[in-house]
Amino acid sequence: MLADVPHTRPISIYVGSENPDVRAEFTVERSSYEGPVGILSVLSEALEAAGVPTLSIWASVPHYVHNAPSPKASLAILEKVEEITGVSIPRGDLAEEAAAWESGIDALAAEDDDMAGYIEQLEQARDTVDSPEASGEAIAQEFERYLRKRDGKSGDDPWRPPSA
Repeated sequence: MLADVPHTRPISIYVGSENPDVRAEFTVERSSYEGPVGILSVLSEALEAAGVPTLSIWASVPHYVHNAPSPKASLAILEKVEEITGVSIPRGDLAEEAAAWESGIDALAAEDDDMAGYIEQLEQARDTVDSPEASGEAIAQEFERYLRKRDGKSGDDPWRPPSA
């Protein structure tokens, strides 16, 4: 799946299923996507209708990389399949191909300042989202600190919404 993600970070994987039994067994989500679908969604729906449970595994691949396939994404998907099934899958040269894929993109970015700047923005955004400070609790605490400062409170009292 093409996405606004940097090639320099681990590939994000999404696992989902429309089947409630599969979701419960593998602790996966139901997709909230609404829009055009591809052949994989059509096949999944047909298999489910025929009584064959399915799940989907999607890898987020940088949209600015025009050469397919992405060995790094393939490797991430294989790792997720192993995690879900408990079955070890031989990788052959896939790890080396993934490293070469990433190095090739690094080389292209080194020659293109715009691309390098864009990748840096994606890295910063990803690092911000992945940071421990981005947890719901941390965001709530930071927001409470902001409100206390704005209202001139000492910070000792928890913030309360103004009464109407």
